[in-house]
Amino acid sequence: MRSSTRKTLTVALGSAAAILLAASPSSAAGLPWSAGHGTATASGTRWLEKGSGILTSTLAVEGELKNTGPGCYSLWSMTIHDFAPMPARNIATQCGPGTKPVSFKAYYAPTTTGSVYVCKGEGAQDCGQQISVTTWPIRKPTSQPAAAE
Repeated sequence: MRSSTRKTLTVALGSAAAILLAASPSSAAGLPWSAGHGTATASGTRWLEKGSGILTSTLAVEGELKNTGPGCYSLWSMTIHDFAPMPARNIATQCGPGTKPVSFKAYYAPTTTGSVYVCKGEGAQDCGQQISVTTWPIRKPTSQPAAAE
């Protein structure tokens, strides 16, 4: 019975590794993401870069933070590895109207979740909704046909 369980576990882990590796694109085409709060929006693309191990990769996120009004807005990122939250990081801040490029990378494994969110000011007290950047598979979504009226 133990041999059967071990074999099942081995097959499941192998399948998970194959799915993860197959989902990793070779270019930065990635999937779109966007977040916003107040007069600021952030958007861009995200993808996985192959790591050194079978089940590890690097999550790459790029885009821009755009503010159309007065005051400062910041883009923050939060990752959770194996149910342990990492400290939130300020990725970029834009004060007043304008655009700032954003780019960051984070260690990624199958038990990693990550999100981005826009906050008013340079702190993380008045923030918009957290948007996942680790929703997979990492294929561009197919457009749905328009519903008949």
